[in-house]
Amino acid sequence: MKIVTVVGARPQFIKAAAGSREIRKEHQEILIHTGQHFDDNMSAVFFREMGIPKPDYNLGISGGTHAQMTAKMLVGIEEILIKEEPDALLVYGDTNSTLAATLAAVKLNIPVIHVEAGNRLGTLDSPEEVNRITTDHLATLDFCATEDALDKLRREGLGDRSFCVGNIMYDSFLHFANQPWVNSNILDFNDNKVNVPKEYYYMTCHRQENTYSDEPLTEILLAMNSLDAPTIYAVHPRNHERAKRIVENNNFNNIILTQPVGYSDSIHLTKNAKKIVTDSGGLQCEAFYAGVQCVFVLDFVVWPETMVDNRNQLAKADHIDILKKLRKQQTINPGYQPFGNGHAAEEICRIIKEWERKRH
Repeated sequence: MKIVTVVGARPQFIKAAAGSREIRKEHQEILIHTGQHFDDNMSAVFFREMGIPKPDYNLGISGGTHAQMTAKMLVGIEEILIKEEPDALLVYGDTNSTLAATLAAVKLNIPVIHVEAGNRLGTLDSPEEVNRITTDHLATLDFCATEDALDKLRREGLGDRSFCVGNIMYDSFLHFANQPWVNSNILDFNDNKVNVPKEYYYMTCHRQENTYSDEPLTEILLAMNSLDAPTIYAVHPRNHERAKRIVENNNFNNIILTQPVGYSDSIHLTKNAKKIVTDSGGLQCEAFYAGVQCVFVLDFVVWPETMVDNRNQLAKADHIDILKKLRKQQTINPGYQPFGNGHAAEEICRIIKEWERKRH
């Protein structure tokens, strides 16, 4: 088969590292990068260090409103699909890149394969929720990371096209977590190499809910600054100015601001951290895989499977609430692994092969 895969954002690169490696064993893959994440530390570094094939097309589309971004991607992807005439289109997750690619393919009668289907936040206030629901319902094959996601799709009448294969991000986590941590390239805002302390907390914070103004981010950083070890805060490019100003104005000397980090560095920062504070759906899963306690700063649960035995706790953007959650201790049940066995990509390719056989 000829499969066009569309990626655009950092979490999708991580999934594609495992997915493309397996897909290319039996199929021809055409890779489109929409450019949604364009910064070198958010994009190119992942292709280099994770061995992701160089994109066949890079649309260079980023910024603007949701409608502007999605519309430009829709036009660009449609042109490529008409030219390439693939047998199927594969998308990951819930970004604008995912939605645009799905719409372009469906209108050209190209089957859509959706990896990481079925996750639900329970609110259409989240643009990602809109993207994922739409993609799930337009897709020909929906691959779920957990049984809970599969159950949700069954309740929406999509059970006949849906399969639980495990989380493909777990494939990538295991692949890189078992490699030694050498030549870390963690840089501060002045491009100087950061010396990672022996003990530290690891934090990411990029969602609009936590960074739209100084107030929520200040509350989060106030909590982290008061801890018993420094916090390494890997800052999204669009939040550099705000994070720097807040840290300097409040004399938060226990916060180490860094540029975004590569995948290997992030995995090893996660593995060795005392605890993690984030609003990233991916990082909370990686903390869970690593057995490191996480506090998730958001108003809704993304991965309910992680919210057990204080392993991942929901917190408000309020320093008192964050510190309260950080003081709790987690309990780890070694037999509890709801995200599969680390072979999701293999299972996805097996099911695609069976689906293709039945078509002909």
